[in-house]
Amino acid sequence: MKTYLHNTLSGEIELFEPIEKGVVSMYHCGPTVYSRAHIGNLRAYVFSDILKRYFLYQGFKVNQVINITDVGHLTDDNDDGEDKIEMKAREAKLSAQDIVEEVTKFFFNDLKSLNINTEGTLFPKASEHIPEQIQMIQVLEQKGHVYQTADGIYFDTSTYPPYGKLGNIDIENLKEGARVEINKEKRNPTDFALWKFSKPEDKRQQEWQSPWGIGFPGWHIECSAMSKKYLGETFDIHTGGVDHIPVHHNNEIAQSESANGKELANFWLHFKHILINNEKISKSLGNDVYIDDLLKKNISPLAYRYWLLTADYKTQINFTWEAVTASKTAFEKLVIQISNFDKGGEINSTYKERFLKLLSDDLNTPQAIALIWELLKNSAVSEKDKRATVLDFDKVLGLNLESIANLASKIQINVPDTIKNLIAERETARKNGDFIKADALREMIIDEGYDIKDTPEGPKISLV
Repeated sequence: MKTYLHNTLSGEIELFEPIEKGVVSMYHCGPTVYSRAHIGNLRAYVFSDILKRYFLYQGFKVNQVINITDVGHLTDDNDDGEDKIEMKAREAKLSAQDIVEEVTKFFFNDLKSLNINTEGTLFPKASEHIPEQIQMIQVLEQKGHVYQTADGIYFDTSTYPPYGKLGNIDIENLKEGARVEINKEKRNPTDFALWKFSKPEDKRQQEWQSPWGIGFPGWHIECSAMSKKYLGETFDIHTGGVDHIPVHHNNEIAQSESANGKELANFWLHFKHILINNEKISKSLGNDVYIDDLLKKNISPLAYRYWLLTADYKTQINFTWEAVTASKTAFEKLVIQISNFDKGGEINSTYKERFLKLLSDDLNTPQAIALIWELLKNSAVSEKDKRATVLDFDKVLGLNLESIANLASKIQINVPDTIKNLIAERETARKNGDFIKADALREMIIDEGYDIKDTPEGPKISLV
């Protein structure tokens, strides 16, 4: 089935066709490992995981890269301020390497808890690709795209006329003050650092020799160098948050295309970040939520993943504990229903075709989730086939349904005494052969949000 994706480069839904037949190459902006990722940050990797799973489901081979930024990301995206990792190391009185290792470990643990498929995915670190970054800067220098200031080597955006083409950025507005020019030696407000010189007074832990002096790479050049090494000069898909469009991604495009003379990526996909109680997630506001916070409230990270999938990736969604608790309930109902169905069924071809059609339309996961519930309510499909079909869908959705369905008995359903009494009364009616009354009682139980499956071991209660 053909795939259509929203390309930020054109602003339109476009037919996706990979550069190499049967192979999809993707680069995703990864974490800056100075601080643990909160649940808003983690939306990026659920999104990239759905993309990967979808293409694998379609039979493609997937080459996926998620970078680890462990040097060069400054506190101000305008090439000013302190290196975030150096600053964190100083505050914590630890080495930069200690910070990187600790936060990277948290990152991979969070990916595992969200059932992110990391098999075959590359996670290159910026600090391990300094030669590649220096080489790319040298190429840009030879082509006349760079100049030197007192604090570093800068890319001259005036030498790349399409600058700002991603997202149709208003460059004139930027020049009028959207990005305040702090470095007076910069030729243009949009110029950015490729290499920053170390300041002797800073006593940096991470710095390297270069043709221009001791220093460290700029944040943007890291992605260009690593994507080229692992995916080539042009690859299929680049993803990231919408906040990366104006600066980081346009800078990547400018330096890569100036150095290589080719398009960097054919498709650019951007997701919107989440809010918490209608506010931006910020440590200064104290509203950052982490995977551990979900667990403390007995909410599975997979229930959070389910909640993310109920919204289009291009929409900004508002996290509240009430919303994610409702998703927890829905997710548990789904698990319990699957666990109550017998194995051995066949995938329903009609529903599979509808599922693929939804996903091929710019990853329409909200409607895919709705389709599952429609299927479960369809009495014309056997329970065995429902189970087989939903588990097939889960190859893309990644909710790990089959594994945790086997543990469904551990999910506690608090059945009120009134429902327990109705169940007991129904059992008595069934034993007495009064099936009309038993059916009526079953309908009453269903109306209250519960269902019963009669088994040789007795009635099994589940949520409708």
